[in-house]
Amino acid sequence: MKIVLASNNQGKLAELQAMLAPLGLELLSQAELAIPEAEEPFRTFVENALSKARHASRLSGLPALADDAGLCVEAFGGLPGVDTAFYATQFGYAKGDANNVKALLEQMAGLTERSQRRAALVSTLVAVRSADDPEPLIASGRVAGEIAQQPMGSNGFGFDPVMFIPEFGQTFAQLPVSVKNANSHRGKAARQMMALMRERWIA
Repeated sequence: MKIVLASNNQGKLAELQAMLAPLGLELLSQAELAIPEAEEPFRTFVENALSKARHASRLSGLPALADDAGLCVEAFGGLPGVDTAFYATQFGYAKGDANNVKALLEQMAGLTERSQRRAALVSTLVAVRSADDPEPLIASGRVAGEIAQQPMGSNGFGFDPVMFIPEFGQTFAQLPVSVKNANSHRGKAARQMMALMRERWIA
């Protein structure tokens, strides 16, 4: 089965291709099909993911999978949340992972206690069989940790270099990719999604 991934993020594509491989699905990037990015006007991950999945399915004629993910920092009341991808632009930087990390560390510079640096990475996956699917599959994953004082590690993308996971004593970017994928917010959501697809789409 071919499924279009409603994202142009190559990091997400690589992770989800690896995670969903056991189902024998062929995951295509929407960029391969010349599908423009969807608007993301909503304030929750699930609404944005559903909007992106329906958009990609409508323009491709294929089933679609969308991931809306972000960083929720306790000290910021759960922000940047759905605005994570554009976080750096709020502070005069160009959009991009490195600038997002730079802006976050600058904004948290005065928060030195571990309890003040608590945060969670959240991933919500939504899959639709068609643009008008009345029963989308919805899966979510969450990993709690702390924002490190400085970037560490070279694996991963996004906020992985500063997302310190206490149970591992390392950031996500320091962990081997296989370990990160097994324990990440996206990994948890992908396992739920695989179970839903097996139960409702593939069985």
